[in-house]
Amino acid sequence: MLADKAAMATIAVKDIDAAKTFYGEDLGLKESKTMGRDVAVYQSGNSTLVVYKSEFAGTNKATSATWGVGDEFDTIVTNLKNKDVAFEHYDVPGLERQGDIHVMGDFKAAWFKDPDGNILHINNR
Repeated sequence: MLADKAAMATIAVKDIDAAKTFYGEDLGLKESKTMGRDVAVYQSGNSTLVVYKSEFAGTNKATSATWGVGDEFDTIVTNLKNKDVAFEHYDVPGLERQGDIHVMGDFKAAWFKDPDGNILHINNR
């Protein structure tokens, strides 16, 4: 029924203006659609990311969105650090932490949070 339909990440935020700065300027996403004052829609590759104002923002304790960035991983990590994005450190079985990067063989991953505490993830796949 849904196997051939695209899915989108939908992320709740408390402060839509701070979220637009983070997702637009810090992450470099372009707002693709306006859906009222409290919703921002971004295109990210072939995917859509919807950021909307909600009183329940920041209550998710799991990853909200993941980007597979391939060979650009190290460059993107550096660019995020240059924008003062702080990386999260987790004890994940099988992954060894090397600074802010979690590594298993040739797999690299990093997690960080948006201004409302939503957990975002990038990896080199």
